[in-house]
Amino acid sequence: MLGQLRSSVVMLLLMTVVTGVIYPLAVTAVAQVAMPHRANGSLIERDGKVAGSELIGQPFSDPKYFWSRPSATSPYPYNAAASSGSNQGPSNPALTDAVTARIKALKDADPAGTSPVPVDLVTASASGLDPQISPAAAEFQAARVARARGIDRARVEALIAAHTESRQLGFLGEPGVNVLELNLALDATK
Repeated sequence: MLGQLRSSVVMLLLMTVVTGVIYPLAVTAVAQVAMPHRANGSLIERDGKVAGSELIGQPFSDPKYFWSRPSATSPYPYNAAASSGSNQGPSNPALTDAVTARIKALKDADPAGTSPVPVDLVTASASGLDPQISPAAAEFQAARVARARGIDRARVEALIAAHTESRQLGFLGEPGVNVLELNLALDATK
């Protein structure tokens, strides 16, 4: 019995070292060599400062910026430590109220806009962290952004086109526009 206990404890310690120390260090080392940008959080830097991550959405509310998809994380929006959706179904009055309020905010920010609001601008994703919006959602906001910045709408639309990412491998997912990258490109445009 004592021999079995000793071998069990030795195996536990050995596997703890292998799976808890050696394996994570090896995976981290391979990731740092093979893809350091992704291994370090896909951070976007501007003027020596981290502006954000390509992978995590950020809130924007100024009319001169494109607005991100809503976030349902708590205790604050786009909380990467608490990825979650709202879990509110289509018959939930709280979801209806939230969507109605978001539509009103978008319409109030651009009273001249008459097109229907794209669904991804008023509903949160399952993760609550999406950094991208659909090209339709970006196009919906183009006139407001152009007016707020005092630039030609065609210039804004060209930036949207330049920052639209296609489907992965040509068939996975949907095209999207990274909001942070697009807003940083707008700031760089004079």
